[in-house]
Amino acid sequence: MPHSAVQSVPYTTENTPRLLDVHRPSDAPGPTPVVLLWHGSGPDERYVLAPLAREVASHGVTVFVPDWRPDAPDGGRAHLTASLRYVRENAGGFGGDPGRLVVAGWSAGAGAAIGTALRPDLVGGPPPRAVVGIAGLYGRPARSTATVPLEDLAAAPATGVPVVLLHGTADTAVDCQNSRDFLAALAERHWPSSLHEAASDHAGVIMAEWDPAVGHCVPATGAGALRAGRETARLIAGAALG
Repeated sequence: MPHSAVQSVPYTTENTPRLLDVHRPSDAPGPTPVVLLWHGSGPDERYVLAPLAREVASHGVTVFVPDWRPDAPDGGRAHLTASLRYVRENAGGFGGDPGRLVVAGWSAGAGAAIGTALRPDLVGGPPPRAVVGIAGLYGRPARSTATVPLEDLAAAPATGVPVVLLHGTADTAVDCQNSRDFLAALAERHWPSSLHEAASDHAGVIMAEWDPAVGHCVPATGAGALRAGRETARLIAGAALG
């Protein structure tokens, strides 16, 4: 399915409003599933996820990618929860169905996404349809809840929102073992979950590569990263299309 042009809109009412990009599939026959996709620990880096978001949208999913500030005094929690609230309230206006919402995140955004399933009471509203954690750490407080996913899991119901984990086996920033350990904890609780490993690094799994000259990730050009990122997009879209 071809992908339409991106649209940028404000989702907060701060003096300097945070923006989010909306990636919409063209020629969708009706309301589409929705993905809210959170970037990592770089402040206001929604552009890093643009290639991945476009690829997810090409599967017939409406994708929202907000800027947020991990360096804010609250670690970004207010921005994350505001973007979640905005998508729930406004997805319909962009052709999406908020009742079919998947929350996904990369790196620092991964734990934040998982937190929306384990502690919906702390982020507000019903839990999402599924959550996707990409190259994440789950033994540290999630930016969305300020609680630790591994600890929340121990107190959560025995069954719950499906959890999809993705990780690059060549990741030197966040070791793949973190996702393996979290999967084992999920399996112990009989939680619906899966882990998909790619022969890629921390950035390649989202179709990006680190550029030391500019100090942030840029769109990938290597075949391996492009292949890994497309598989990540396929898995996110699959969780949404369900």
